Amino acid sequence: MSIFNNVSLLITHYNRSSSLERLLLRFQELDFHFHEIVVSDDGSKPEHLERLKEMQLSYNYILVTTLKNKGLGNNINKGQDRVSAKYTLYVQEDFVPKDLFKTEFAASLSMMEENEQFDMTRYYAYFKYPYLKPYRGNFSEMIFSSWPWYTGYRKFYYYSDHPHLRRSNFYEKFGRYAEGIPVERTEYRMMMSFIQHKGKALFYNDINGLFSQENSSSEPSTVQRNYWRNTKNPLIVVIKHSYRYLKFHLDFHLQNKSV
Repeated sequence: MSIFNNVSLLITHYNRSSSLERLLLRFQELDFHFHEIVVSDDGSKPEHLERLKEMQLSYNYILVTTLKNKGLGNNINKGQDRVSAKYTLYVQEDFVPKDLFKTEFAASLSMMEENEQFDMTRYYAYFKYPYLKPYRGNFSEMIFSSWPWYTGYRKFYYYSDHPHLRRSNFYEKFGRYAEGIPVERTEYRMMMSFIQHKGKALFYNDINGLFSQENSSSEPSTVQRNYWRNTKNPLIVVIKHSYRYLKFHLDFHLQNKSV
């Protein structure tokens, strides 16, 4: 049994009740015991909301609802507002923890308790962060620098909405998630805020070693990516990377002056 009395599990959900049940069952199989579990729903369809209320009896979670869909920013904010433990483990409902997560989570929690400079620990990513400094075990410290020899724009992907552990006073330092805008903009603004306010994070070296992201045909991803992000057209890919490089650097330097 793994008891984490100082950690709240926060799960955001939208129209994927079967995926949510799979995630909750997996934590149960791994014998995780949190201070509390908070499920924040973003205005799901009645059939999913009804299922959430039924599962609440089995998994004993706090359910936070809204009358209409307001986007990921609002969904995270209202869920985080209900968290009462010192640390928050944030996971979206389409992720599934692997066996190794049990021991590695405990290790990362110990690191954050020992060293208060770290604001979060990241457990999953689509690509390995380009600038890492070995810290302990399978974890590395993420290094961000605006100096030109830290090349590329991927260094700006410091923060991510993917599964992570953070201090529950996160908003005091970095602000709340932007609401009423597309999900990609919400994540981008928090990413920039995290960098500008000198956030510090640990990164698990094996980006697919602790979680899998599973979207079935019956419950596909609810995030709609735009054409520019998904296309494999070589010319557009070059334009996209050039645009991101210029935009990320410009936004960082302009916004950094106002912090």
